[in-house]
Amino acid sequence: MTDQLNLHVHGRVAHISLNRPKAIHALTLEMCEAMSKALLEWREDDAVEAVILDHAEGRGFCAGGDVALLRNSALEDGGARGREFFHAEYRLNHLMFTYPKPIVAFMDGVTMGGGVGISQPAKFRVATQNTKFAMPEGSIGLFPDVGAGHYLPRLPGQVGKFLALTGARLDGAECLWAGLATHYLDSEKLAEAKARIIAGPDDIAGVLEEFSSEPPKARLAGNRRKIDTLFAPGTLEGIIAALEKDDSDWAVKELAAVSSKCPATSKVALCQFAENADCRNFAENMAMEYRVASRMIMRPDFAEGVRAVLVDKDNAPAWNPAEPEGVTESMIEDIFAPMPDGEEWTPFPETA
Repeated sequence: MTDQLNLHVHGRVAHISLNRPKAIHALTLEMCEAMSKALLEWREDDAVEAVILDHAEGRGFCAGGDVALLRNSALEDGGARGREFFHAEYRLNHLMFTYPKPIVAFMDGVTMGGGVGISQPAKFRVATQNTKFAMPEGSIGLFPDVGAGHYLPRLPGQVGKFLALTGARLDGAECLWAGLATHYLDSEKLAEAKARIIAGPDDIAGVLEEFSSEPPKARLAGNRRKIDTLFAPGTLEGIIAALEKDDSDWAVKELAAVSSKCPATSKVALCQFAENADCRNFAENMAMEYRVASRMIMRPDFAEGVRAVLVDKDNAPAWNPAEPEGVTESMIEDIFAPMPDGEEWTPFPETA
């Protein structure tokens, strides 16, 4: 196991606490593998009836994945370690999605990227006043992965497209409104709620309902009509054109957000929405995302995005292509193409 996780069993409830506070609990390969190993063992253990997933300390649940590993892999080993990370992370995501026992994820604080991937498969997803939820991959030239190709198209109206293309950050109330969270609790009540779940895992829904608080009004709900109208076009160019025609302050702000993201990332995200319609199950979606991830980390946009946001921090990436029109259909087809024989993603046995 790894000291980046705290793993316990309290009576009938298993407990995973992410323990990498200096990195806001961003997932490493070792964390993904250790979580999967524990979950596989608990899946076969009749004494374990439920799993709690949270973070040990600090201001975030999980800020994402190990971007440094991915960038170094792209620069040093042709993406081999990066593919190994994605394979392990997506296996964990799929294992959680198909898990036969209820998982309760406490999204208290920053929940982005990889943090979305380990919270959304949970049967119970608890948001708080501290929740900051986003899929910000477009800022670093990646794409919304970890199952986003499945989750985002299923959000109300065009909210999924909006999140994918803007990287918007949602608070806990907005997560509850959009269906990304199942419950909203005040963070001060979390410890008692967890204790009650451990004492009686046969009524998790009842415990969470009892401790739920009335959330503030979801700001996103007030913009639902504009989101559904302006993000309705099926192409990136069409969405940008719709935003340009609307002179409201909201449209101007979101146009700037969409325009700042990597054009290739945005077109990949839109293609995910279309491709997911042909996926028969979550495993097929993860196989699709693995193909995309394996190629996106090798594109110059990824190294440039990480440089601009995380290394030099000038927030001025030079995307290539720089404009949506430069991202051709053939480029997208190559990114989504099947992997070579023997290199496709596969789930753990007995979870397909």
